[in-house]
Amino acid sequence: MKLAITVHFDGSQARAAAVAFDAWDAPEATRSFVTHVAQVEKPARGEPDLRELHCVMQLLREHALAPELILLDGFVHLDADETPGPGQHLFLALGCRVPVIGVAKASRPGLTAQFEVMREEEAKPLTVTSAGLDIGAAKVRVRGMHGRKRVPTLMKLVARLAKGGE
Repeated sequence: MKLAITVHFDGSQARAAAVAFDAWDAPEATRSFVTHVAQVEKPARGEPDLRELHCVMQLLREHALAPELILLDGFVHLDADETPGPGQHLFLALGCRVPVIGVAKASRPGLTAQFEVMREEEAKPLTVTSAGLDIGAAKVRVRGMHGRKRVPTLMKLVARLAKGGE
């Protein structure tokens, strides 16, 4: 089972959501999971922001999930030098056993065209980063996901769930 995961913050609370899928071109999730986090503390000044990591780990524990791969809404690395982002911290927290692919709608300075995936001819590219899986393989998988628009169908679904939609 693969999981697409995102976290939505609302003040000091958060809602982590995941959708399970088996095939990269799956048009629908096989299952969905949501975890409410009542209190999320902002990091102290100068400390890394690990709020998303804590929410994702709580989601995985609460639902006893052991995915073969995680597709995270966001960045694994913050630049081409592999400065750790939320996805890298997740990869490490899972003992480097579960590959993590980060999919972001935005780009970052330091992430060149090598990290871009075009899913629609006239749209902006998605930015893909990964840990535990070659970047080329990660890009092929994201490019092959279901959906005619820029953002894959399952990524849209998990974002709606995290924001409280069904």
